[in-house]
Amino acid sequence: MGGMWGAVDDREAIRAIRRALELGVSFLDTAAVYGEGHAEELIRQALAGRDEAVCIATKVPPKNMEWPARHEALAAEAFPAGWIIEQTEASLRRLGRAAVELQQLHVWAPRWLKEQEVWLPAIERLKREGKIKAFGISINDHEPDTALEAVASGLIDSVQVIYNVFDQTPAERLLPACQQCCVGVIVRVPFDEGSLTGTLTAATRFAPDDWRGTYFAGERLRETVERVEPLKALSGAMRRTLPQAALAFCLAHPAVSTVIPGMRRVAHVEENCAVAEMPPLSAVQLGALRGQAWPRNYYAGVFSD
Repeated sequence: MGGMWGAVDDREAIRAIRRALELGVSFLDTAAVYGEGHAEELIRQALAGRDEAVCIATKVPPKNMEWPARHEALAAEAFPAGWIIEQTEASLRRLGRAAVELQQLHVWAPRWLKEQEVWLPAIERLKREGKIKAFGISINDHEPDTALEAVASGLIDSVQVIYNVFDQTPAERLLPACQQCCVGVIVRVPFDEGSLTGTLTAATRFAPDDWRGTYFAGERLRETVERVEPLKALSGAMRRTLPQAALAFCLAHPAVSTVIPGMRRVAHVEENCAVAEMPPLSAVQLGALRGQAWPRNYYAGVFSD
């Protein structure tokens, strides 16, 4: 809703949020950098005058604006205490709230756990002041094991990680670790940037302001579409749309707390929320989807300078 995925219709976005609330959605994930705060402002507008209980999670961007985080980068370069506090307070103003349920660091490097004196005091202060209720990290694309030590440290409440039918690697070590340590798991990119909606074709062309034109550049789009075809047949046999099967797959793991598909249109909201009323996938169905794993990294170099 904040931008980067082509043209944005603010009125439809607000309608989508409100429809999601009507259907029982109670967790909204956003970030300071989504549309340079625009997504947070849309949430404020959508929630105005409504009384549904909703948890809002946002994220502090790295001060050095590096995505993904370099493993050798210093915590002082990315998340000095003053920056975390400044960015959190700016998010609260845009959201029109006194507090958020979850604040997250938008990227993570394993070495920052040993440099916690840089960022942890800010988190503790924000909690003491009642401005955040919980704290988590959003980890680099396709690097689930970089969060293992942080999960075991007891310093974080949640991890946000890419997990979907294609990239199932978090299930090897990270998800079991989170389950053991009672750390929440927020699954992002359940649709692999759109491929697992089944709507892309080899002829799809992305708008100039849609960054997926780079993500699916060259032969990547054709290759991806070919990989998706068997999944369409599988989901049909499950009496679900492909997006519904993709969401059900993510939710089937007992460590997963929630999944955050992008839903900027009312139609998306209604299709995705219908998953909550469907029976869980059977062991046979999950096995069939696990057999479609296809780990790769199309993000490499997309956001680097």
